[in-house]
Amino acid sequence: MFKTYKNLDKAQLSEIKKILIIQQKPFGDILLNTGYLPELRRHFPDAQIDYLIQKPFKTVMEDNPHLDNLVVMDKPVGRGWGYIVPQVKAAIRVRKRKYDLIIDQLRGTSSARIIFFSRARYRLGYIKKGWNFLYNVQIPQAAVRYRSLYKFDLLAPLGIGVKDHDLYYKIRPASLEYIKDWLNKVGLADKDIIVIAPGSPVKAKRWNPDNFARLGDIIQRQTKFKVVLSWAPEEREFPEYVKHNMETPVQISPPTTFNQAGALLSIAKVLICNDGGINHLAFSQGTPSVSIFGPKSNPLKWCPWHRKDYLYIKDMAYKNRDDDTFNITADQVFAKFRELLKIIGEYSRKS
Repeated sequence: MFKTYKNLDKAQLSEIKKILIIQQKPFGDILLNTGYLPELRRHFPDAQIDYLIQKPFKTVMEDNPHLDNLVVMDKPVGRGWGYIVPQVKAAIRVRKRKYDLIIDQLRGTSSARIIFFSRARYRLGYIKKGWNFLYNVQIPQAAVRYRSLYKFDLLAPLGIGVKDHDLYYKIRPASLEYIKDWLNKVGLADKDIIVIAPGSPVKAKRWNPDNFARLGDIIQRQTKFKVVLSWAPEEREFPEYVKHNMETPVQISPPTTFNQAGALLSIAKVLICNDGGINHLAFSQGTPSVSIFGPKSNPLKWCPWHRKDYLYIKDMAYKNRDDDTFNITADQVFAKFRELLKIIGEYSRKS
């Protein structure tokens, strides 16, 4: 049995010249890693800090000023060679780079396989079910809290503590121009907009779309704001349904990349959404939000509640997983929205 460490001492830390972070998917989870990168760089100012990421998600990290290189892998597909080959190729690339420290923020089967072949001197990961023998720097899983704070906790053996932080995602000028052109085309360039994102790839996280339609009407009838319905690829049906069932006119955003979606949020006054990666994207742009949680999701993990301008609504006592209303009404969400407007000092009443 090889030696494991709870903490690395100064001499060991001074040996670390090449660092790799593993969290190759998905968009929101990758974005949550950007919070601790400035602090990691401060502790290792002369080290090479690289990040392993799957190709579809590289946009999240490719402009990050605290990273030196991205190790880009193809996204595994299916269950046969299409699943195995990308992982094998990534493992070979990691091994050739001879990292001194690998920080496994994903801590799953796929990242464990890469760790196994890496020959890294120090392999840092949470103690979880399975694969613990691969990690010689181990730490118990942290208490339940917002995931960007949780990711800080894994760095404790390196002498890095939790710091107040923001998430970082750079919006490219072309993306901002794309959104501004669209807003001008649909007559919203001079309006204060609220983005509502009614979709989610996870069915259990999707609040009833009729409630979203009612909420959009309430906002547009009772406040000065105009609603824009946002959507991710393969989620167009949700804003289409909401628009069809709203009584007030509403715009659906144009097709967007992840970066263009961030540009839209950077302009919006508030985001209202289901639990999901778009809420982390809003945090990265400093856009306040109200997020809606069903019985299967924990807002203490997935909402930046530690910041006063990120609110959530959830009926903690409601356990019916087959009811997509989540026992939450449009009026209740609107009340939470008005609460947020008071916090951010935004005048909302129609004149």
